[in-house]
Amino acid sequence: VQLQASGGGSVQAGGSLRLSCTASGGTFSSSGMGWFRQAPGKEREFVASISGRGGSTDYSDSVKGRFTISRDNAKNTVTLQMNSLKPEDTAVYYCARSKYYLTNFYKVGDYDYWGQGTLVTVSS
Repeated sequence: VQLQASGGGSVQAGGSLRLSCTASGGTFSSSGMGWFRQAPGKEREFVASISGRGGSTDYSDSVKGRFTISRDNAKNTVTLQMNSLKPEDTAVYYCARSKYYLTNFYKVGDYDYWGQGTLVTVSS
């Protein structure tokens, strides 16, 4: 399984960005997918997850109401729409494939394949 993330960039506070992650190999719809982020000097943290067929989603409290995760299983793609961005959202964002079908898994160890990361920078 390979994951390729794209869509990062620089934006001012209050702006929006859309991250995409395309998977190759494996059976995409069999696994939940997630987004994590890692800011400089901090541990990688959970951002959002979505179940195998997209029926359920989960978000960290820090992004709830601002970010939306979705997936298109026909295109093997998972997307993170990020609105109302804040400077504290600045980080490298990683997509990852869950070891499980459902969404309620928040630890790095719950995910077995990772994309290369894409940098999001939000300026004040």
